[in-house]
Amino acid sequence: METSELIKKVRKIEIKTKGLSKHIFSGEYHSAFKGRGMSFSEVREYQYGDDVRNIDWNVTARTNEPHVKVFEEERELTVMLVVDVSKSSFFGTVNQFKSEIITEISAVISFSAITNNDKVGVIFFSDKVEQYIPPKKGKQHILRIIRELINFTPSGTGTRIDQALEFMNNVIKKRCTCFILSDFMTTGYEESLRIAKKRHDVIGVHIYDKREASLPNVGLIKAMDSETGKIVYLDTSSRSFRKKYEDRFEDNWSYFKKTFRKSGADVVNIATDESYVNALMKFFKKRAK
Repeated sequence: METSELIKKVRKIEIKTKGLSKHIFSGEYHSAFKGRGMSFSEVREYQYGDDVRNIDWNVTARTNEPHVKVFEEERELTVMLVVDVSKSSFFGTVNQFKSEIITEISAVISFSAITNNDKVGVIFFSDKVEQYIPPKKGKQHILRIIRELINFTPSGTGTRIDQALEFMNNVIKKRCTCFILSDFMTTGYEESLRIAKKRHDVIGVHIYDKREASLPNVGLIKAMDSETGKIVYLDTSSRSFRKKYEDRFEDNWSYFKKTFRKSGADVVNIATDESYVNALMKFFKKRAK
C-alpha cells in the first residue's frame, strides 16, 4: 500500500475510533476492567463514616487524634490484543471485511486503554506468531498498531490460536487483559486457553459473517478458499451441501462456546452486519456489574 494511502486510512480510523473511545467507551472500559488491587496513598484525619478497620493506630497514638489510612486503586493494566491475521479474516459480504472490523475494534480498545493510562501490546498470528509488538503507552504507539493492522501481510495461511496463546503466556509474565480477535474457524486451543485464563483475564471477540453460517440457494457458484487459494465450485442448490456447510460453521461455533465456557473466559459475538459499538457497550456494562 502506498504511504499516502496508508496515512489516510490510519487517520480515518483514528478519527472514528478515538471519538468512540472518548465519548462512549472510556468510562465503560474503566468500570469493566479493574486494576490489580489497592495501594496505600496517604494518612488523614478520621471522618465520620470512615471504616474503623482503616485506622492507623501508630499515627493516632502519636497525635492523640484518630487517623485513617487511605488506599487507591492500582489502575494501570496491560492490554494484549491477540489478532487473527489469517487469510480467512479477509472476508465479508455486507459492509466490511472481518479484518476491517477487527482493526476498528482493536483501535477502540487501544484508545480506551491509553485514555486510562494502560499499556497496549499486540500479537499477530496466523498458523504461527507473525509479529509481536510489546506493550507500551502513548498515542504514537497506538497509531503504529493501527498502521500494522491495516497494512500487515501474513506469511502463514492457516489459523493456530494455540500458538498465539502459548507465545503470550511465555512473553507476558504479569497478569494482563487479553482480547483474542478472530473468526475462530479452527479448533485445538482448549489447553492453551485454559492455561492463559489461569494467568490472565481473557476475552474472545468472535467476528463472523452471516454467509459463513449459511448459503442461499443461488445455484452453482465459483469460490476460492482464502487460506489455501484453491478454486472450487459450490452447488448451493443442493440441500445436503448447504446442510454440510451450515454444520461446519455450527461445529466451530459450538467448540468456541464450549471451550471458552469451560475455561471461564468471556466472549463477545459480533456479526459483520451488526454494530460492534452496541455489542461492546453491552459487554462492558455486563463486566462492570
